[in-house]
Amino acid sequence: QAQLVESGGGLVQTGGSLRLSCVGSGRTFSDYAMAWFRQAPGKEREFVAGISWIGGSTDYADSVKGRFTIARDNAKNMLYLQMRSLKPDDTAVYYCAASRRLGATMDEDDYDNWGQGTQVTVSS
Repeated sequence: QAQLVESGGGLVQTGGSLRLSCVGSGRTFSDYAMAWFRQAPGKEREFVAGISWIGGSTDYADSVKGRFTIARDNAKNMLYLQMRSLKPDDTAVYYCAASRRLGATMDEDDYDNWGQGTQVTVSS
């Protein structure tokens, strides 16, 4: 059974940094695009960053461009999200997701495996 497990969330002050990690098992995740989504309290889940199956193409939500970096290590079945210059608006539960496609998209429906989420809280 395919499984994704996130880690690395926590409480950080405005301007701080965090690195999220996601480890996959039960499926060859390296054959597919992966992404990070997030959901803030009272809001819809939204796309944060995506990376193609081989890591050559990345995409970011406008709100995180220049501050967040997505990366993957296919040999280890790992996905990462380096977050810098964090703001209170970045507070959310962050989810790792694996796609059915080679290229990352912003559409949740293209992702068929999800982690349980990790909480990121940015204090002002």
